[in-house]
Amino acid sequence: MSDPAREMLRRAVPSPRRLLPAVLFGIGSAGSSIVLLACSAWLIARAAEQPPVLYLSVAIVGVRAFALGRSVFRYLERLSGHDASFKQLAMIRANVFERMLPIAPDGIAATRRGDLLDRFVSDVDELQNVPLRAVQPLVSAAIVLVAAVVGIGFLAPESAIAVLICLAVGIGVALLVQQRALVHAERTTAPLRGELQAAIVEHVQALDVLVAFDAAGAGRRRIDALGARYAAATRSRAAATGVAAAAMSAIGGFAVAASLAAAVPLLQGGRIDGPTFAVLCLVPLAIAEVATAVPLAASSLRLARASAARVASAVPDSVPAGIPVLPPSPAEPPSGDTPPTVELRGVQAGWPALVNTDGTGSGLAGADRGAALTGVDLAIAPGERLLVRGGSGAGKTTLAHVLVRFLDYEGSYRLGGVEASTLDPADVRAIVGLVEQRPWLFDEDVRQNLIFARDTATDDELLEVLARVGLREWVDERGGLDARVGERGALVSGGQAQRLALARAMLARFPVLVLDEPTASVDPARADALLRDLTDAASRSGSSVVLISHAPVDPSLVDRVVTIEDGRLPAI
Repeated sequence: MSDPAREMLRRAVPSPRRLLPAVLFGIGSAGSSIVLLACSAWLIARAAEQPPVLYLSVAIVGVRAFALGRSVFRYLERLSGHDASFKQLAMIRANVFERMLPIAPDGIAATRRGDLLDRFVSDVDELQNVPLRAVQPLVSAAIVLVAAVVGIGFLAPESAIAVLICLAVGIGVALLVQQRALVHAERTTAPLRGELQAAIVEHVQALDVLVAFDAAGAGRRRIDALGARYAAATRSRAAATGVAAAAMSAIGGFAVAASLAAAVPLLQGGRIDGPTFAVLCLVPLAIAEVATAVPLAASSLRLARASAARVASAVPDSVPAGIPVLPPSPAEPPSGDTPPTVELRGVQAGWPALVNTDGTGSGLAGADRGAALTGVDLAIAPGERLLVRGGSGAGKTTLAHVLVRFLDYEGSYRLGGVEASTLDPADVRAIVGLVEQRPWLFDEDVRQNLIFARDTATDDELLEVLARVGLREWVDERGGLDARVGERGALVSGGQAQRLALARAMLARFPVLVLDEPTASVDPARADALLRDLTDAASRSGSSVVLISHAPVDPSLVDRVVTIEDGRLPAI
């Protein structure tokens, strides 16, 4: 098991202070089961001798007390154990999200969304079995088993030795059989679940295209095939667990026979009485039941190991090359009422390499590695409207992501005279805002899709900014700010989505605004009108505008035009 996976398993276990109550309650529950059977066996055998009822009263009370105690302790064990485990899972999930934030979006662009979601949800959930089904039951069972064997030893050392041998052999056999049965399921269950989740998400997201090209059936057959493979792996996992439980049940019978054989000479010799003999015969059944927790704990730990490895590799521990990092001592960002001057000299950048499951990957793509930008020189004056044009793959989106520090760069990129690499990337993104080619809209109303850009904005301010981007009448017709936009903006057109994204950016008051292919989802007849509204609205707010487009743009909408080809721009 790799070190990251081992560390993730360790972090899945709550602190001793949080886990101790569950362990103690588990000891109480398992101990009550054994003592209950011992009291019951003694009571039945002793009652058959028809002594005065006074001699049975303590045993009667004990049977009632331990019967209630087993259930109460079991409930408290589950309650305290799940409480500690769920708090630990929340910390792990928050940690994964915190590790994801600095490298998003470009650092995780190559990861399939469905698989990442499965790691974030299902694989993290699987880690709850480490404390709940492995650590806590194993510790509680070990303590109770030692105490039970020692207790039998006080009554009949020969029976204790016989039970101990049966337990050792039985647990060893169960672990061996279980290991052989789980060797395939352990490696395949979690990855298959992630692959199935990814296939489902991709099928649902592309359903309209699949239906249009009559490919939906093939997608469903692929999902069915993955589902069948995952079901087979899950059945193998369940079968292994069942085999281990069956083996321990059989061992209980052998332990009874061994204890009985060892106790018979003691009974015949008068060293023990009949009730004690009954206890020695029946208690091994309860001991074997408690011992079942050992192979089950091993099974849960083995299966959680694969999930731990997937959670650990969901986000690399180190930031992938090509993704900006927070400087040790971030510089102060430029301040002022006017947009800062933007200067790029000799900038080259590329998309980060794919990260392996062990977190390794290649470095930043330079000129010798096919960089998307190679030696870019560019200057943007405060308030200027600049058009960057070029064909598909020329490096336009790479330039946009460098400007907002989604991607790292080589060379010099200055904002107001301050080198961007010396700033906190979040400070850069507070100055340079990006309206992407496909803006993300949440499955909420218009208000919620705008207000997270500035949570102090009033409804009047929201309506004002919507009017500035030409959406006020449309919003009024839809019923106001409470109008829903649908999942990923399904209820709005491409142009309306772009306008909503621009309104969101204007609420954030970015001094420099980058518009990446704003007319990509708009028909040509309306593209010019949309561009005019977007650029005019941004200019009225005083922002510098970097318009990126491969489509023709009316020259009157911009102050200057530059063309990017093969990642290069003409010198300043």
